[in-house]
Amino acid sequence: MKRLLHIIFAIMALAASQQAGAQTAPYKFDIGAQLGMSGYLGDANSSNLMKHPGFDGEASFRYIANARWAVRGVFAVLGLSGNTADMADVLPDQAQYSFTSTVYDLGARFEFNFLPYGIGETYKRLRRISPYLTLGVGVCMSSSGGTTSVAPTIPMGFGVKFKMAERWNLGAEFTMTKAFGDKLDGPVLNDLNGIKTAFYRNTDWFSRLTIGISYEFGKRCETCHYVD
Repeated sequence: MKRLLHIIFAIMALAASQQAGAQTAPYKFDIGAQLGMSGYLGDANSSNLMKHPGFDGEASFRYIANARWAVRGVFAVLGLSGNTADMADVLPDQAQYSFTSTVYDLGARFEFNFLPYGIGETYKRLRRISPYLTLGVGVCMSSSGGTTSVAPTIPMGFGVKFKMAERWNLGAEFTMTKAFGDKLDGPVLNDLNGIKTAFYRNTDWFSRLTIGISYEFGKRCETCHYVD
């Protein structure tokens, strides 16, 4: 997962250095909704991301800087679950634990489109379909076993967008989110082996695989002239 984060960060840093030639997008904003499935990696599941898939629902608001770059805010509600009986590792005293949790996740992400995305005149060379990368920061609140915890997060992922019409977009996205805390899977599974580690070295991750639709608005003025 660290390698994935490094790759995404390197690509987006390189893309940022080439931003000057990006085409202007006709609309400033879009709002959208996404549905899909969630997955969990942590103390109760160390390898199979989709062993216990859950439901994920999201709402998003995007500022479209240009045909290449955007900043998106995302609020998601998802379910996570796991069972240590599925693991090959043996826990102390051969104990077994299971959990279910509800996670509320709020984050802000940068998005980079590999192709200039949009519909327009041929000379602009806009593309109706484009893969993209996303990276950001956020915070999540999880509720499990009668307790609630809050942790900062780093979401990272990739997806593909398709412009169905001038204002309507269809997208598919996969994200992995690192939670800087060890209580997504409840209080019982926190430090199972009794080894206290720094908050950034825990094992809790969650994923989201979604399909969504969005609508653009806030048309830019292409012929405006400003006088000081």
